[in-house]
Amino acid sequence: MIRTVDLRGRSLSKAQYNAELPRATLNVAEAMLLIEPILERVKNGTEADLIALAQEFDGVTPPSIRVPQSALDAALSQLDPAIRSALELSISRIIKVHNDQLRSEKTTTVVDGGTVTEKWIPVDRVGLYVPGGRAVYPSSVMMNVIPAQIAKVQSIAVASPPQKDFGGLPHPTILATCALLGITEVYAVGGAQAIALFAYGMEGVCEKADLVTGPGNIYVAAAKRALRGIIGIDSEAGPTEIAVLADSSAIAADVAADLISQAEHDVIAAAVLVTDSPELALAVEAELKVRVAATKHADRIKSALSGVQSAIALVDDMQQGLDVVNAYAAEHLEIQTRNSRSDADKIRNAGAVFIGRFSPVSLGDYSAGSNHVLPTGGCACHSSGLSVQTFLRGLHFIEYDQKAFTEIVDTVVTLANSEDLPAHGEAMTARLENLK
Repeated sequence: MIRTVDLRGRSLSKAQYNAELPRATLNVAEAMLLIEPILERVKNGTEADLIALAQEFDGVTPPSIRVPQSALDAALSQLDPAIRSALELSISRIIKVHNDQLRSEKTTTVVDGGTVTEKWIPVDRVGLYVPGGRAVYPSSVMMNVIPAQIAKVQSIAVASPPQKDFGGLPHPTILATCALLGITEVYAVGGAQAIALFAYGMEGVCEKADLVTGPGNIYVAAAKRALRGIIGIDSEAGPTEIAVLADSSAIAADVAADLISQAEHDVIAAAVLVTDSPELALAVEAELKVRVAATKHADRIKSALSGVQSAIALVDDMQQGLDVVNAYAAEHLEIQTRNSRSDADKIRNAGAVFIGRFSPVSLGDYSAGSNHVLPTGGCACHSSGLSVQTFLRGLHFIEYDQKAFTEIVDTVVTLANSEDLPAHGEAMTARLENLK
């Protein structure tokens, strides 16, 4: 069901480890060509074009692209009380963690009379994408909306695909979660067309946004890449992935259940176990055979686990294991070792790190308080997950008085001339001509 890669006795580079643990093929460049006509239709189109795209790609005709407030209110009033309670508890934890991400204004006195102040200013408007398809993601509503609200973004819009089973509206649990968070601007539009709607805006339908965040399929990723620059993006999120670093102290049933949990997302989801214990590897394989057959989405999970993107990697020891997982830079990384906390301290590259037996990825997906919108495809070696910071920009405010200015004039002129940009220096010396 899952292949084994034997890395024992081999000291490889970061690139070589990644070659041994490849990801699923995801041709975003090819998808970009396919979505070009969609982007143009939205850019130059009307609401009728969005409805036609919904008919074409979602198999349903939304009554309108903007979800009416009455539908949001109805979804919340009809929400299962148990689900509402679970959402409210998760919301409170996410708020608690993300409140601590706020950054304060800082003024640096460079010299007497010369200051630079850094202020963190929220973007004016964001478009938040919540995927549909195989699963329902109220968790993605929380993970996108809450940090944007804490950042004090003034205008927040959510888009989610229209559903045939719900009369062309997004899933009611999505709508209820939006209502629970006070979001009133929701659009029944999915895929590349949703990203284009936020990027270009559409007269009478939707105002252009400054930033788009949220996970999605390959066409959403392609649209983000194509429209980056016209709009800011968080990342090009690809298939979900989990890596588990475990030694002989780990419980095979736990490890197998965690690999299955992420394989449940998609047939191209990645599940990787890195261990120095051949006995654990065999036990996990045995657990997978039993547990996959018993779970609801067995076919999907089996496809993901048997794909090239999933593997059990055998290593000599935990030091090599750490090298492997740091090279792989997983979206989700679990540490299930005897020294899980100290091993976690050696992690440099991961979207989020889950330490110990009682911190599974599923906890972070919903209710740990952390954010689950994370970099995939190895991007965790250079990018971070979604946070309050995603929605803020650091602006510098520079203020020098006359004395501080005159003391630095010669330095600026010298540097300007060294770059053969004399007019830069002249912008300084011009002020000396009219000093009071």
